[in-house]
Amino acid sequence: MSMKINIKNISRRKFLKRAIIAAVSIEFFYVLFGLTRKKDKQTDASKLFNAGKVSAFEKDKIYPFTSGKFYLSCFADGGFLAISIKCTHLGCMVQASSETGGYNCPCHASKFNKYGEVLSPPATRALDIFPVYFTKGELMVDTNEPIKRDSFTDSQLTYA
Repeated sequence: MSMKINIKNISRRKFLKRAIIAAVSIEFFYVLFGLTRKKDKQTDASKLFNAGKVSAFEKDKIYPFTSGKFYLSCFADGGFLAISIKCTHLGCMVQASSETGGYNCPCHASKFNKYGEVLSPPATRALDIFPVYFTKGELMVDTNEPIKRDSFTDSQLTYA
């Protein structure tokens, strides 16, 4: 069953209408495919922030990486947590507190513990964290995709 199209019977208006519908349909499916396609879970190493050699970090210390926009917390059990420097209240830059071992927001006085959990408002949720990876003895942080969270769990720590 073949369908013959007689070009002489198609008006210019019908042709343009069909061409526009076809173009919009193609664009719609292109956008839809791009949104539904899953991101590759293997992160490209060139997009990661290289924090340095794992062996260079001492336990129970906080290391600021202002160019990467995070603090790297090294805990006594050897776990690492990359905590965003942006306060979850209004986005001010939090500061590490040597007195409490946590973080303070200078703008509105929010306080966070060493895991980034809220100790005093106005912030309503814990500081965001970034995924931590280890490659050939180097500690890498993916600062492209912050992870929003309400509280700390042990599963958020990463071990070398």
